[in-house]
Amino acid sequence: MFRPKLITTLRDYNRGQFLRDIGAGVIVGIVALPLAIAFAIASGVSPEKGLITAVIAGFLISALGGSRVQIGGPTGAFVVIIYGIVRQYGEGGLAIATIMAGILLVIMGVARLGALIKFIPHPVIVGFTSGIAVVIFSSQIKDFLGLQMGPVPSEFFDKWREYFLHLSSVNWEALAVAVGSLLIIVFWPRISRRVPAPLIALLAATAVVQLFSLHVETIGSRFGAIPSSIPAPSIPQIDLATIKTLFGPALTIALLAAIESLLSAVVADGMIGGKHRSNTELIAQGIANIATPLFGGIPATGAIARTATNIRNGGRTPISGIVHAIVLLLFMLLLGKWATLIPLPCLAAILVVVAYNMSEWRSFRAMIKSPLSDAIVFILTFVLTVAIDLTVAIEVGMVLSILLFMRRMAMVTNVGVITRELNDDDGDDESQAVAALQMPGVEIYEINGPLFFGAAYKFAEAMNVVESGPIVRVIRMRNVPALDATGLHALRDAWEQMRKRGGQLVLAEIHAQPLTALEKAGLDEEIGNENVHGTLEGALARAAELAGTSGRG
Repeated sequence: MFRPKLITTLRDYNRGQFLRDIGAGVIVGIVALPLAIAFAIASGVSPEKGLITAVIAGFLISALGGSRVQIGGPTGAFVVIIYGIVRQYGEGGLAIATIMAGILLVIMGVARLGALIKFIPHPVIVGFTSGIAVVIFSSQIKDFLGLQMGPVPSEFFDKWREYFLHLSSVNWEALAVAVGSLLIIVFWPRISRRVPAPLIALLAATAVVQLFSLHVETIGSRFGAIPSSIPAPSIPQIDLATIKTLFGPALTIALLAAIESLLSAVVADGMIGGKHRSNTELIAQGIANIATPLFGGIPATGAIARTATNIRNGGRTPISGIVHAIVLLLFMLLLGKWATLIPLPCLAAILVVVAYNMSEWRSFRAMIKSPLSDAIVFILTFVLTVAIDLTVAIEVGMVLSILLFMRRMAMVTNVGVITRELNDDDGDDESQAVAALQMPGVEIYEINGPLFFGAAYKFAEAMNVVESGPIVRVIRMRNVPALDATGLHALRDAWEQMRKRGGQLVLAEIHAQPLTALEKAGLDEEIGNENVHGTLEGALARAAELAGTSGRG
């Protein structure tokens, strides 16, 4: 349940891999630097909180996680939810919600729910991811254009209304810095992929703003100095009322952290040919999210882009992730004061690129062309994420996906009388089993599909159609892969109806799961073990016996 990959990989560790891990860790640390700062600012908190998160959570996720190459830290997925929590509950509320989310993640891992996270419907994931991308892009318009306006409203439509009202206040110097940074980020990889493009954009933009004394807002002018140390841990005051209030946001943070970290681990597995330990990963994510807020950090999870960068640069063990955290710590301790010179339009450009990469526009287009039910789930999740709230979007998307899945399963499940078909197929057979087909008191039904609460009504309706009052009803279940409590209830009702009329119910070709469900419910004994058969022939022989006995009586 909890076996960190760090312990596994160190068994056959060597000097060559150690050097490759150090190189990859340094590069990933450099890539993570502007992103950690930018995500914190976009989330509505001060920039050092992003660095603290990248250092502490990045170290813990690598040291304790279930993936060889996972890089943890603040990500774009959390920007929307963090911003909303900070606006509504303050930074103290964010810290408590993050700790609660960490506890939920640990519980998920201990309960071995890692595999279940993979069953989150793809339309829901693409919907809220694309929605988050739109929200992140929208949140950066003020700094990208240098608009002279007050605080950016939290609501999507209110944001854009304010932007249009203040469009005349565009700061052309800020816009030039943002566009220049954007061009560097887009085109620098054509020159070199060894040096991260966001770092080049950040250095170039900072140099230009300082050399030409441009009137552009910087980290220092808005947030003041960045602390050059990690603060001492502090435990927030938590009471039952606060837990009830923040449970919804905490659950959203936990689900997002679980989904994104395990998606990142799956992508990493495909790149390195490995296999992560999902439950260990969830526990590590939980520990990281419990610890980070104690030092003033924000929620963290596995970062797909930084993990991919780690792999492409030779990282193959958790050592590279630990090195990445150390690099960020050294920057904070030694060079943090220089971060105040970073222009905010440059960070806005970095986040615009992040939003574009998150948008998954190809997946967006593909989802629109998907089956109608999937397209509806996707569009609704996307719209709710953008227009209302990420928590609501995930809840509604999940519930709607489940309802539509149930509807599809109910549609493919059918119940029908097959006595005539069997007579046509086996009319020349003289066996005792087929003799049952010649008896007017025997009816044979077949169920196709799972007999669950969404389809049990079809079975009940079929059983309620009484024409000649059969003596024996044979239920063929060869195509029933699963049976739930509602299906059991429907079977029990069918048996009781037959018993009240003096008839019998016989089950044929029943699979392992339905048979186990029958046994646990004690329904096999009620019906009679002699009336539950693994083959149709055995069931028909039993039906012939019962019908003959009844006829003689």
